[in-house]
Amino acid sequence: MEITVRKIEKSREADIRIPNEPFSLYGRMIPRYDGERWSHDTVRFPEEQIGEMVFPDENYDYDSMAENSIFVGAYEGENCVGLAIYQHSWNKYLYLYDLKVKAAYRGQRIGEQLIGAGRELARENGYRGLHTVGQDNNLGACSFYVRCGFEIGGMDSRVYRGTAQEGKSDILFYLDNDEV
Repeated sequence: MEITVRKIEKSREADIRIPNEPFSLYGRMIPRYDGERWSHDTVRFPEEQIGEMVFPDENYDYDSMAENSIFVGAYEGENCVGLAIYQHSWNKYLYLYDLKVKAAYRGQRIGEQLIGAGRELARENGYRGLHTVGQDNNLGACSFYVRCGFEIGGMDSRVYRGTAQEGKSDILFYLDNDEV
C-alpha cells in the first residue's frame, strides 16, 4: 500500500501518540570542528557492545502542544506509521522535536518523506530551514540526518551529566533553506 504524508489535525489527535519502538545502537558519530567547518567520523561498536534502546512513550497532548507544534503523520491507509513533530523556534529554524517510524515500516524512506514535509513547512512559515538534535551514540539517526542533507552545527557534551544518559552527547544538526 502507498504511504501518504499529511498534517495531523485535531480529529486524528490519537495519531500523535504512536508508541516508541526499539532501535539499534551500533556506533557513534564523532563531530570535529576545525574552527570554520564541522566534519565527523563514525565508529562502529564491537559486536558485544551493540545494543538497542527504546525511548519512554511521551503521551503527547494535542491541545497543549498545538499552539507551538505542527504534527505530521505518515499513513498507510488510515494507519499512522510515522510521526514528525515540528515546533516553532526563536532562531529562524523550524525545530524537529520528534521523528519516529514504526519498526515494521523502517527502511522504506518514510523518515525522508516526513523530513520533506518539514522542509515545506519551513518554507511556508518563513524559516531559514530545519534544526534538530541526535544523540552521538545513535549512529543510525545521526547518519540519517546527514543523508537528508543536514550539517552539523554544534555539539553539547554536557547535556546528560548526572542523568541516566551520562556519557552521551547531543549533536546539533541544521538544514538551510537553500539546501531544502
